[in-house]
Amino acid sequence: MRTWILLGVLCCLPAAAQTPAEKAVLTLEEAVTIALERFPDVAKAQAAADALKGMIREVRSQALPQISLDGNGMRSRDPAFLNSPAFDNFPEELRNAIQPVASNMFMYSLNISQPLYTAGKVGTALKLAAVESEGAQIDINRTRQDLAREVVRSYYGLMWAERYRDVVAETQAQRKLHAEMALTRLKNGVATEVDVLRSQVAVSNGAPDLVRADNAIRQTRAFLNYLLVRPLDYPTEVVGDFQEKAWDERDLETMMREASLRRPELARLRNAEQSADLQVSLANAESRMRLDTNFTYGISARKPENLFNSLFASWRFGVTFTLPLFDGYKRSGMVYQARANQRAVRLEREKFEQQVRLDLQQGTDELKAAKETVAAARANIGQAEKVLQMTQDNYKYGAATTLDIVDAQTALSEARNNLLRGLHAYTIARANLLWTEGRNPWE
Repeated sequence: MRTWILLGVLCCLPAAAQTPAEKAVLTLEEAVTIALERFPDVAKAQAAADALKGMIREVRSQALPQISLDGNGMRSRDPAFLNSPAFDNFPEELRNAIQPVASNMFMYSLNISQPLYTAGKVGTALKLAAVESEGAQIDINRTRQDLAREVVRSYYGLMWAERYRDVVAETQAQRKLHAEMALTRLKNGVATEVDVLRSQVAVSNGAPDLVRADNAIRQTRAFLNYLLVRPLDYPTEVVGDFQEKAWDERDLETMMREASLRRPELARLRNAEQSADLQVSLANAESRMRLDTNFTYGISARKPENLFNSLFASWRFGVTFTLPLFDGYKRSGMVYQARANQRAVRLEREKFEQQVRLDLQQGTDELKAAKETVAAARANIGQAEKVLQMTQDNYKYGAATTLDIVDAQTALSEARNNLLRGLHAYTIARANLLWTEGRNPWE
């Protein structure tokens, strides 16, 4: 009986509750992989590429035969002969004998049309659709790279928030320890009430920092879960440490050449230039001579039994051509627009190349600054720890005040925060520089 009750409860649970729990602890590569598989922007870019495949098929249809089967059936009475001006010249007996009567007419026909010559319009349209399809694939790569960078930044943002919370918690623990020490000294008569109050105020001032640090963890974890398409409160955890890999120093032109080959935005702009060139050719093909062929075969009869009798068959075959003599300057206007768009796309590519060059220069400078910050912070932490230890020892013997302790604690906390910010800044700057070059930002 219990087994049946358990099965019933499981069947009533939502599907998400019945699925096994996802892995909570993720490496950076795993987080990027999950995001690329799930985040809607990637699927949306793929859908746009699929739509362009359908557009290619649609354009190709303009070069293929168009075949249709038409049918019609009607019943009518037509007194048109009685209304003829020459009807009164007929003998009266003949006029009286002619009486309009209703009749049936049934027909069906097979119609085939095929363009023979379109001045290159269809061929150019096919090339244009193919170029746009390539551009859609580039857009998918760009979406994946942008998403990967966001995941990397969010991943290390959560790591920074957790490490920052540890620093704040350790600083707060030192403040509490000093407050207990001051209270003990007050009871022993070797400290003043002011020392105790100062140490207690320092503890109270540190509490909001701890709250803000916890809130930062929740926010960064929620954003990472958003990118991973998980519930925002899912307990996702990050592992590892900040990246301190040495950067391969190269000159700006070498980095720019690599970015030109790898960056999907630049590839998309070059693709747009090809599209603009084809748009000019397509505009030039407008309002040109066109040659088409048409063929129709059908049967029409008054009686349904004759609809399959070849004696009632009719067919037509013809070739038509159209040569526009004046289109109201439509083609010249289209060419003018296409050439203007061609110039705009070229200028946009040149502008973006300069933007990439600037980003590479700024990224290199930020990486160097972060590296120097890490080195300076590491050297400063050792000194700050030594100063705090010496100040605490002096306080035990009455040679230092509570204010000296608070200053030393603040200096050590600031040094640790500087190191943490420097490591985070170096990691993010390195990821941004890899992304700017068009490489994987988690390399």
